[in-house]
Amino acid sequence: MLASVPRVPAGLRLPRPPIGPDPLRRRPVPRDLATVTSVGEEDEPRAGGMDRDGVERIWRGVEGLYRSGVHPAIQLCLRREGRVVLDRAIGHARPNVPVTTGTPFLIYSASKAVTAMVAHLLDQRGDIHFGDRVAEYIPEYGSHGKHRITVGHILSHRAGVPNLPPGALDLDLIDDSDTILRLLCDARPSSRPGKLLSYHAISGGYVIAELVRRVTGRSIREVLAQEILAPLGFRWTNYGVAPQDVAAVGRAEVTGAPVLPPLSTLLTRALGKPVDQITRESNDPRFVTGIIPSANIVSTANEMSRFYELLRNGGELDGVRIFEPRTIRRATTEQSWLELDLALGFPTRYSLGFMLGARALSLWGPDTEQAFGHLGFTNVLTWADPQRALAGGLITSGKPVLYPELPDLWTLMRRIGIEAPKVERRAALSAVAPSSSSAAGGR
Repeated sequence: MLASVPRVPAGLRLPRPPIGPDPLRRRPVPRDLATVTSVGEEDEPRAGGMDRDGVERIWRGVEGLYRSGVHPAIQLCLRREGRVVLDRAIGHARPNVPVTTGTPFLIYSASKAVTAMVAHLLDQRGDIHFGDRVAEYIPEYGSHGKHRITVGHILSHRAGVPNLPPGALDLDLIDDSDTILRLLCDARPSSRPGKLLSYHAISGGYVIAELVRRVTGRSIREVLAQEILAPLGFRWTNYGVAPQDVAAVGRAEVTGAPVLPPLSTLLTRALGKPVDQITRESNDPRFVTGIIPSANIVSTANEMSRFYELLRNGGELDGVRIFEPRTIRRATTEQSWLELDLALGFPTRYSLGFMLGARALSLWGPDTEQAFGHLGFTNVLTWADPQRALAGGLITSGKPVLYPELPDLWTLMRRIGIEAPKVERRAALSAVAPSSSSAAGGR
């Protein structure tokens, strides 16, 4: 006997009403999208070299992605030539709680880029050097052949220690730095440092955090807050939130088709846990308040766009200089050129902390060779494209891996590139663009 179709509340619709349980685990979508749309403070598009129709075409792409039903909330913020040309949100942050442009969300692996810039700040000051071996700062880390691993190997995912034991991801260990350090030191390399590219989903961030603590005497959360966020007036964009702010954080939702082998095996090996389990556990207050340097920065699309505007602008924002231009060049210098990532299973370009764009196959859309940013679990994108004078943040609360509208995400990024074409700003490009001639550790 056929299962009955669930009743949909008035004013809501399911994108593809199923018979029986929805295999894609979609969420109901309002008929009138204006009722769940929030608009932040936007500048006149012409101030950023764009036009209103182009901005609205981009937003229609977001609305199409939202109509898929697998993203209960979406935020998009775009800065062009330093002006906020689009800052909007659509959907619900939690059941019955509309999302706003100020709602903070976990950005998951997009945290890695922020963590990398903390390390680059220390390198800029001469406190560390990316050619140095990690064991020079953390002597006990040199066990089992890891004494050859450099700081640069960690940041470029070439250290050969991509995974930690499953127990390392236990929520009860988040604040147990001694146990985490022991697990880092006990880990055995799977390949010679520098030889292979293999995405370090969790392990690399913890190594950088411990290195920061050894060098500064402060936690990486404190260094980020005091040296980068506070001078620029950021409200969020740090590792986790204070206990009193947990209720303000948008909820991650399990959506999309269940992931089956062999893809589920690949993702579990790369991420450390099954996708659905990660999604549910990331809503736990321990996850949202702890320090997981590779995975639990809490931010908004607006703040991530602003962070990348800092980088696109050569390390200075609103009259406050945080990074030197050469630091940005070093951070975005290519370390892997469309090399097969053995953990993720596809070829990509990496720098010392960022995923780089490409002419054809790129997270940031086609013809984005100078773009740099980072992907976050699963459809979070944070990036800068110096050639387009663009800095963006796209945050989605649904965590699907597979769904029919996935190409719509690619189409959205392509649309952004079309509506924000390349600009002729040679000086700006020379300040921040990756250069094949600059050495990663050069001074």
